[in-house]
Amino acid sequence: MTLARPSRPFPAGLPERVEVQLVDVREASPPSGVQGVHWRLLTTRPVEDPAQAWAVIECYRKRWAIEQMFRTLKTQGFDIEGLRIEERQPRDKLITAALIAAVAIQQLVHARDGGPSPLRPCSDAFDPEDIPLLEAFCARLEGKTVRQKNPHPKGSLAYAAWVCARLGGWTRYYGKPGPGVMLQGWLEIQAAKKSLQTLGFKPNV
Repeated sequence: MTLARPSRPFPAGLPERVEVQLVDVREASPPSGVQGVHWRLLTTRPVEDPAQAWAVIECYRKRWAIEQMFRTLKTQGFDIEGLRIEERQPRDKLITAALIAAVAIQQLVHARDGGPSPLRPCSDAFDPEDIPLLEAFCARLEGKTVRQKNPHPKGSLAYAAWVCARLGGWTRYYGKPGPGVMLQGWLEIQAAKKSLQTLGFKPNV
């Protein structure tokens, strides 16, 4: 397909048209009573065989995770849109720090179910000295029954995700913890870490 440049004024140097490929994908056997997925995806990537078409589809499947990450970064999380810092350097540093934290939150969401082996390490989202703190919180949050225990091995990101979800208000019984819940739990961890550092406690690693 060829898309023409819109008629309204645009910055100089943009091409008059752009060549794109159309990938049309439909869910063949949706669950009963549910409308099947039907995506029409336009891409500038080459699509000359099914493998390249599936590569485009896999990219688009990541859209929801990206949307959730930006949701955490913006008004429903760190609220970077509310920043009133005019100086570029401190503003950009704060936004970068918030972005790193938002990515960590999304990593926790992805790790909440454990996933395939090998499990991702806790160090993907936390510093090594945070692990004793996570384990201390876990010991406090766990109940007596098997269902009330953290089902993931220590040192894994899934283990940390369970702790953050519980600290964020997840009850274990209903639904799965999303970015908002993970963010609240992550903030609890960061607040506790800061308090320990203020009191002069050193990590036991």
